[in-house]
Amino acid sequence: MHNIIEITDFNAVELDVFSRLTETQLRNRLEPEKGIFIAESPKVIHVALDMGCKPVALLMERKHISGDGSKVIARCGDVPVYTGSRELLEQLTGYRLTRGVLCAMLRPKRLSLTQVCSNAKRLAVLEGIVDSTNIGAIFRSAAALGMDGILLTSSCCDPLCRRAVRVSMGTVFQIPWARIEDKCSWPDQGILRLKEYGFKTAAMALSNDSVSVDNNDLLTEERLAVILGTEGHGLSKATIAMCDYTVCIPMHYNVDSLNVAAASAVAFWELRARK
Repeated sequence: MHNIIEITDFNAVELDVFSRLTETQLRNRLEPEKGIFIAESPKVIHVALDMGCKPVALLMERKHISGDGSKVIARCGDVPVYTGSRELLEQLTGYRLTRGVLCAMLRPKRLSLTQVCSNAKRLAVLEGIVDSTNIGAIFRSAAALGMDGILLTSSCCDPLCRRAVRVSMGTVFQIPWARIEDKCSWPDQGILRLKEYGFKTAAMALSNDSVSVDNNDLLTEERLAVILGTEGHGLSKATIAMCDYTVCIPMHYNVDSLNVAAASAVAFWELRARK
């Protein structure tokens, strides 16, 4: 018998995880062992479960209990399933649920820099990217287009915030990632660590000495870290100065740049490791 609970009291403390705790509170609450994230939509939840994430509670539109959400419920054991109408859940959360299902899950154990870098040939390094949609899209492109891992500076958006998880279509659980500043500062110590692991570094930036993203020297590097910067100002001058390459994507019609998520997809495809 599944633990289906009809919502009758919006103020029930059990619903805080879905309605009243901020992303920061979810991330830091009893961190690291008991930190929480929210996975949205059955497909994303299934990917998270496949990768070993542990469910805590479900929030589900009533109609999905015997529909799209039934397989999710079956995989989540006896965790509570809070339910109501679409309108009620939208009032509770403040937004319309994608595919009518949310799952609160324990945050997986964080990987170290060494774990992400050791066996990688191609890395994406993200500097100060704060938009959750961009983070999710970059993770999806990185997973689809052959990156082996992702490193993020401390100022980047949390990849496990609800919107980033949803936009990534669950790839945040599949591709290894770490915070590069857990053990070293960025860019000075961080880039030196990448070089110690044998990576050449490619700063994606507009510069007079930029090489094209299809430059043959880049394509033949055995280990390459592709570094992308903030939505507004791009990479810092200090980061660019320390990198082995400054790389640009050739543009037409006087367009000077692409959105960072779009640029990442082009760069990941062009700079993927050749077999």
